[in-house]
Amino acid sequence: MLNRLSCIVLFSSIVIGCGGGSSSSEPTEVNASINVSNSVTVVEKASVTITASASPADGTFNWQVISGPALEGFPQQTNEVTITAPDVKTDSVITLQVDYRAPNDKTASDTVVINVTSENQLPVAVVTQTEPAALPAKYPDTVKLSAKDSTDPDSNGAVVSYQWQQLSGPTLTLSDLTQSEISFTHPLLLQSQTARFSLTLVDDEGGEAGTEFSMTLESTDTPVIADAGDEQSVVEFDTVTLDASKSVSVSGNYTCTWNQEASGSLTLSISDPTSCKTTFLAPDVDSSIETKFKVTVKDPLNLVNDDEVTITINPKALGLLNDSGMESCFSNTALISCNDDTFIAQDGDMGRDSVASYLDKTGTGRVAFDFTKLNEFADELTDTETTFSCVRDNVSGLIWEVKEANTGTLPNTSVREGKNHYTWYLTTDGTAQDGSITGSANTTCPSNLHCGIQSLIDDVNASNFCGGSNWRLPTYMELLSIIDFGRSDGLQLLDPVFFPNTPSESFLNHVYYWTTQTSVDGRSLTQAFILDMLTGNDLAYPKNNTAYVRLVRTP
Repeated sequence: MLNRLSCIVLFSSIVIGCGGGSSSSEPTEVNASINVSNSVTVVEKASVTITASASPADGTFNWQVISGPALEGFPQQTNEVTITAPDVKTDSVITLQVDYRAPNDKTASDTVVINVTSENQLPVAVVTQTEPAALPAKYPDTVKLSAKDSTDPDSNGAVVSYQWQQLSGPTLTLSDLTQSEISFTHPLLLQSQTARFSLTLVDDEGGEAGTEFSMTLESTDTPVIADAGDEQSVVEFDTVTLDASKSVSVSGNYTCTWNQEASGSLTLSISDPTSCKTTFLAPDVDSSIETKFKVTVKDPLNLVNDDEVTITINPKALGLLNDSGMESCFSNTALISCNDDTFIAQDGDMGRDSVASYLDKTGTGRVAFDFTKLNEFADELTDTETTFSCVRDNVSGLIWEVKEANTGTLPNTSVREGKNHYTWYLTTDGTAQDGSITGSANTTCPSNLHCGIQSLIDDVNASNFCGGSNWRLPTYMELLSIIDFGRSDGLQLLDPVFFPNTPSESFLNHVYYWTTQTSVDGRSLTQAFILDMLTGNDLAYPKNNTAYVRLVRTP
């Protein structure tokens, strides 16, 4: 019973609550609303005010950019906003959204489209003359015109291209016409002239603007200017170029005439004295010498100007020894002309032999060799003399022994007969040098003491041969210096004109000559270097063997 009564009361309460809704006096809630115009059009950098109307009143606003270029000062919280259109490169669209929250917390939103129209400001062209520092400019100053002070008034704009043009005035050679600066050399002018230039600028929005610039180019007091070129330091036997091609004249045309100024006894031959660019051969000199050349430049109006150039001629560093005697050059398979660009830096291209035809010799000799024949008292003989005792090498200054003819049979030969041969035996202050070996007397030489080299040296010095008593065995390099590797007769490499009576190969089966150089092989001092007069090769040769000797002395 109790449970049934409770259910009836509860049901009655629910019915009463639902039915009372139709007669309630409470107010009905109102939804929020907001409205702004659909779109606005404004020019870049101009201002526009946009107002939003909303209900119910007294709510809060929030404006924000949801697309397009950014705007300063956003978001904002008023019903009315004033915006400044941004600087844009092209027409742009900005979308603003405004959100409204009513006092009853109901919300609403609306958007407005702002069309921003691009309005480019054209660049401002400015030209200034920045060089030379001292004005007015004159020949041959470098003149520089600059457009670097030009501007683009747009706050984010830039000048992107330059185009220069000469409108009038003398013909000028201008640098790159598409750069912010141009330059040219002030020309040689008989009368002052005005040069006029135009400059066109293009900015990053394609806008163009330009200006013109005029300047006076001054006349010169010298309508022809001769230029003989820079001073030169050359080496004897060089081909020297005289070049006046940098001369200038008002007309642009001129002729040249070269003359050597007074220079003592040094008279040089210019290949073409009437050519603006010509050559001469530097002569053989013993010391550095200066000479001057004057060029006379004349234009078609007979206006003339002169200039001089000094040429210093230096001796060629040919060294104190002879060259190899090799004057020919070769490819891989054949004889070719020297100075060939394919097979460069050959022996025949360089050194004393390459300039042999220009050498001022004291005596005579093949290619660059220069020998003078001497008698037994060291007096000079004529180049054609066939009987002589010694030869002076005019390059090194050394005096060489000339061997006597082969007359007897060993040991019945003269002291200096060509076929005498010796073991390597030398002394210093009476003490035998390391490795010296004496040869038996009266075997391979006529000496009664021994057939070592020292016996020959002692005998020749005792006779004061060719005016000297300081005869000795030559060093490796000294003996090498008289070998002529360019001899083509297939015989020995010593010139028989100056070194006669050299024995034949058949006598000892070699033509080896001793040098002072001991061969140090790390084990002993029993060998010394010889030079083979058939091949020019060197060889470490046992000192107890015998070889030929050609003595030398220093004057």
